[in-house]
Amino acid sequence: MEKSSEKSNGVAARSPMALMGSARNGTEEEGNTSMRTAETMLRLVPMALGVAALVVMLKDSQSNEFGSVSYSDLGAFRYLVHANGICAGYSLLSAVIAAVPRPSTMPRAWTFFLLDQILTYLILGAAAVSTEVLYLANKGDSAITWSAACGSFAGFCHKATTSVIITFVTVLCYVVLSLVSSYRLFTKFDAPVNYTSKTIETTVFHG
Repeated sequence: MEKSSEKSNGVAARSPMALMGSARNGTEEEGNTSMRTAETMLRLVPMALGVAALVVMLKDSQSNEFGSVSYSDLGAFRYLVHANGICAGYSLLSAVIAAVPRPSTMPRAWTFFLLDQILTYLILGAAAVSTEVLYLANKGDSAITWSAACGSFAGFCHKATTSVIITFVTVLCYVVLSLVSSYRLFTKFDAPVNYTSKTIETTVFHG
């Protein structure tokens, strides 16, 4: 009887701790689920923006008494279309991967970090080059005898400007994604190469 009472007391004594542990685990799981959902949505936003910018630019062409012009006539706009397509595909793939409940590992964190950085510079370069072309189309350049074309092809320039603006919004989304992936990587994992202070002091002394 004494042993049974001791066991029951032990169970009663451990029950609050067990309940606290289960409650803590439940809170952590809810927090991880919320973060995973937020990251998934954040990765889907640039996909929608990239598709929108791509479609607007693909439909950008105009013909009138002055001639005809299309986005395919300008290399910068072709680059913008390809960059938005690549970023949209990557955003969809990364959103699917982020939505899957898996433990965060170093290879996965590094992959997200590197790809987010690469895609950020890719889409930023496309937006910057297209902005320069739009500036020349609006202002012209007398040094290279490039006249302002937007006066004759206002509709073409309007659509191109819309696509470039959407692309810059996509750039902002990728900047945020890069910050999130870098924060997640460098707060959870150490650098690939870790030199101790003693090794550094020895190297400096011998140098």
